[in-house]
Amino acid sequence: MSYITVSNLSKRFVTRGQWTQALSNIDLDIEQGSFVSFIGPSGCGKSTLLRIIGGLMDSEEGDIEVGGRTPLEMQADKQFGFVPQAPALFPWRTVLQNMNIPFEVNRRSKTDRAEEKGEPIELLQAVGLGDFIHAYPKELSGGMKQRVGIVRAFASGAPILLMDEPFSALDEITREKLMYQLVKIWDKHNKTVIFVTHNIQEAVYLSDKVVIMSSRPGRISKAVDIHLPRPRAEGIIETPEFHQYVLQLRECLRERW
Repeated sequence: MSYITVSNLSKRFVTRGQWTQALSNIDLDIEQGSFVSFIGPSGCGKSTLLRIIGGLMDSEEGDIEVGGRTPLEMQADKQFGFVPQAPALFPWRTVLQNMNIPFEVNRRSKTDRAEEKGEPIELLQAVGLGDFIHAYPKELSGGMKQRVGIVRAFASGAPILLMDEPFSALDEITREKLMYQLVKIWDKHNKTVIFVTHNIQEAVYLSDKVVIMSSRPGRISKAVDIHLPRPRAEGIIETPEFHQYVLQLRECLRERW
């Protein structure tokens, strides 16, 4: 059953007095508790679609329902957690203090977080940052900062996480490690995740569904369901089934670029 429904969505921008069509006729259904990745060429509107779903940007045409409500209603009720490309950490606050920001600012949320007391520390320990809870951002590597941003979104209590290329600035080894850690956290917390990436292997490993977008104006050219078992072991990336999905997505992208 669809939890997020996007119907006939289009988006245009004005640049130097000229209209640019960013998205055209987007139709999409996302199930509750699923992990869905958007992949496609640069400039195809992946991040724009993510922001529209999250209520951060308007569209010219079409409708979006999120749990039977509008994106703006869900945003006002703090039902979205955002993980941007660069971790948004306050340099004057420790790791644990940065983790607690959602609990300090989201007092309007109707989410009952009583059962989540102590979870920020538990999540930091789960991603190997248990010894750094009192460290400041300047004392962390880029990968460690991004881990803080990711687990902070999970700790916020928001049922929907929107992740905009959170691994894009990381080296391959750090990216792969965070990919494995993200899956383990997601398996435990049952969030609905929309994930933007350019990395095909990342999309296959993380996702229940991969949405392939065409060049501008962005359209959904295909949605591929990923039928790999969960929980996903790290070694699954070496299996023939995994490589078959990677080849399928790569071929679809070649056709649409």
